[in-house]
Amino acid sequence: MSEEILINYTPQETRVAVTQQGVVQELHIERTASRGLVGNVYLGRVCRILPGMQSAFIDVGLERTAFLHVADIWQAREAATERPTERPIERVLGEGQSIVVQVVKDPIGTKGARLSTQISIAGRMLVHLPQEKHIGISQRIEAEAEREALRERITRLVPADEPGGFIVRTMAENASDGEFATDIAYLRKTWADIRDKARVCAPPTALYQDLSLGQRVLRDFVNPDTGRILIDSRETFLRLSSFADEYTPAVQPLLEHYTGERPLFDLHGVEEEIQKALARRVDLKSGGYLILDQTEAMTTIDVNTGGFVGVRNFDDTIFKTNLEAAVTIARQLRLRNLGGIIIVDFIDMENEEHRNAVLEEFNKALARDHTRLTVNGFTALGLVEMTRKRTRESLAHVLCHPCPTCSGRGEVKTARTVAYEILRELLREARQFNAREYRVLAGPAVVDLFLDEESQSLAMLSDFIEKPVSLQSEPSYSPEQYDIVLM
Repeated sequence: MSEEILINYTPQETRVAVTQQGVVQELHIERTASRGLVGNVYLGRVCRILPGMQSAFIDVGLERTAFLHVADIWQAREAATERPTERPIERVLGEGQSIVVQVVKDPIGTKGARLSTQISIAGRMLVHLPQEKHIGISQRIEAEAEREALRERITRLVPADEPGGFIVRTMAENASDGEFATDIAYLRKTWADIRDKARVCAPPTALYQDLSLGQRVLRDFVNPDTGRILIDSRETFLRLSSFADEYTPAVQPLLEHYTGERPLFDLHGVEEEIQKALARRVDLKSGGYLILDQTEAMTTIDVNTGGFVGVRNFDDTIFKTNLEAAVTIARQLRLRNLGGIIIVDFIDMENEEHRNAVLEEFNKALARDHTRLTVNGFTALGLVEMTRKRTRESLAHVLCHPCPTCSGRGEVKTARTVAYEILRELLREARQFNAREYRVLAGPAVVDLFLDEESQSLAMLSDFIEKPVSLQSEPSYSPEQYDIVLM
């Protein structure tokens, strides 16, 4: 499958699009003012311990204190016979204590960053685990013989008396011993620098910052299907070329500096895809459509037949729509970077073979995803439950914020609802204050309603409180906004 990686750089942000056969599959955005924190290592200070939650708040120098659960404390996990949850956090940590931690989940919404004391440092071919003596192999390398061969090669390269373990990454399948040795030396030096810095610095201090998005693209995104990497900034092209020369020489031939007149993302239709990825509705080629709703607790995806009527019978129409939806949903999860609990409501299928075929197609489409996920199949209610690891904010959370008019509800009160609220508020005001007149300032729709259908209601209230009520239309007011002025 032909794959291209497009990198658009400005001083304010870096945007990356991964395309397959010309179709955008993934979007990644990193802003200079708010770089992601996942992978960063800090020397923090324990601010507060919560025995009831078996957690602690750690000050690592961020805007909000970060969160550490007892299950993520590696020292507790190392205890001889007990599991982490069997050892109270108040016996492991003390307030004011200094501790080296790594961010495993960015701050999302009102939640602070999630931390772990199990440090892992990613290289091109390997991931270094300084605290445990273990050689692991990526689960995506499935052939058992190949897994054993890789494990033996790494074991030979790592002296038995040296601490720390390694996990072989998927892209290391065809790596040479020289590439492995270079990666091991780089990762060990990085960990030694972190350790030395932690000894002499006072908390809170940043000990290690993960690579920039452009550098992570070269380290993590490139695979055997990648045909080229287009970069529209000469400065970024030179910087990434230098990085590739030192750390990822195999990627160097793929780098190209784009010098065309037309913006790179416009040329490949990425800007249009970004706008589509922010929409609630996604249309299918068959005429069906998806509705995606992202909430604090989970993301729900509803599949509808829409204008697709099929050619044979109703069951085949549903089946074809669900098959197309399965592929589209897998792409949308990557495109929007949706994570956490995800519920998919496919159109109900009576045929068991159809359900199995849709689930198989869904799993096949999800196999292209680099993020860890689990699919639990159809529930008794006909819903597909799945989880997708959430480490960074979704595309919508990066590019948007809740609507100030509806406060993120996605809907606003009707003019009649607001009018009735105003009537109740006028009554409350009249009981508290003895004003000469009450003036209502509201949006045009509410004022028009009071002048027409609800004019009698307003007149009755004015008679009841024995005070005149005047109206003033304010075009700048939101549909739910109003003020009552005492004259």
